[in-house]
Amino acid sequence: MSVDTSVLKWSLPVAILAVAALVVVSLVSSRPQLETAPREVVPPPVRVLTVTPTEVDLGVSSQGSVIPVTEADLVSEVAGTIVWTSESFEVGGFFDAGEVLLRLDRRDYELALASARAALAQAGVGLAREQAEADVAREEWEELGAGGEPSPLVLRQPQLAEARAQVEAALANKRRAELDLQRTAIRAPFAGRLRAKRVDRGEFVNRGVPLATIYAVDAAEVVLPVPDSELAFLDLPLGGELGDSGPPVLLRAQFAGGRHEWEGRVVRVGGEIDPATRMVNLIARVDDPYRASGDRPPLSVGLFVDAEVVGRSVESVFQVPRGALVGADRVWLVEDGRLVLRHVGILRADPEVVIVSDGLSAGNRISLTILESAVDGMRVTPQPEPEGLGTGGNAP
Repeated sequence: MSVDTSVLKWSLPVAILAVAALVVVSLVSSRPQLETAPREVVPPPVRVLTVTPTEVDLGVSSQGSVIPVTEADLVSEVAGTIVWTSESFEVGGFFDAGEVLLRLDRRDYELALASARAALAQAGVGLAREQAEADVAREEWEELGAGGEPSPLVLRQPQLAEARAQVEAALANKRRAELDLQRTAIRAPFAGRLRAKRVDRGEFVNRGVPLATIYAVDAAEVVLPVPDSELAFLDLPLGGELGDSGPPVLLRAQFAGGRHEWEGRVVRVGGEIDPATRMVNLIARVDDPYRASGDRPPLSVGLFVDAEVVGRSVESVFQVPRGALVGADRVWLVEDGRLVLRHVGILRADPEVVIVSDGLSAGNRISLTILESAVDGMRVTPQPEPEGLGTGGNAP
């Protein structure tokens, strides 16, 4: 029997499509069912610092220039020509107390002293003569037997008083002449250094003319301006002398290619507050600033120094990085994996560290990471920070 070819042409593709459809339906019906899970949100990581209470020395920083404690003009008390100068009479020269720095021509004063001595001798002769005449006058009165007490004129008492006055005047002139002669040798009033020289050998100087500017080297001072708000860290009275009870000061300066240090002490507090800057001046003193100490140079007048004044110590406070602050007085704490906003009491704030006196407890964990979208109670992933700042030490 013959098969119709036309039927085969359309029935074969249909059969193939039917078989393919059955295969697809079988595969879809036999696939496993997938379970869906909710999406997990990972809390953002934050760096945390565990704080512990510590004791802190509250230092105060300042700057200033070294000035002499005592500075004066060396002045001649007599007139004359300078005939000799000491080797120390040069700018920068050192000298001891009582050392002769200049000598004036003394010949005029030697002549004046000789004249004063002669006048004193002459006045002494006059006094002796008047005394003798007064004695003779009393004897004559007694020989006359007139009785009673003779008058002062009879006994030449006015003439005797005048003669005594002339002796006193002559003696004063002699002492003045001796003093003027001594003053031709101009001596240093204290141990010091020559700052400025105004005269030299061969010049004629008058009485009262400044010859040089000198300053003492037994001590040096530095005026240190500090904000009035920081005086509370030092426990200092406003005005008055402190002496040895003032706080220590560490002075530092870059000089001759090296960094050097000197120790001093605050000896006075300025009695006024600058109305423009709100600054108060602390005066620090360094004794014997020219004392040699290894390679350290002397603390010379005019040197600009950085100063650190040692302040009072406070206990049970916390040091917190400045960057951990939120606003002026808040920090984020991490408790049980959640952020908690905490107000704190700031004792002192520096550019890098703040000293917290209230609002924190030992073991609190502070977030050092400030999240832009942080809210109270937000979950975070704490990442402990290595111990360092906040666990001890002194305030900068």
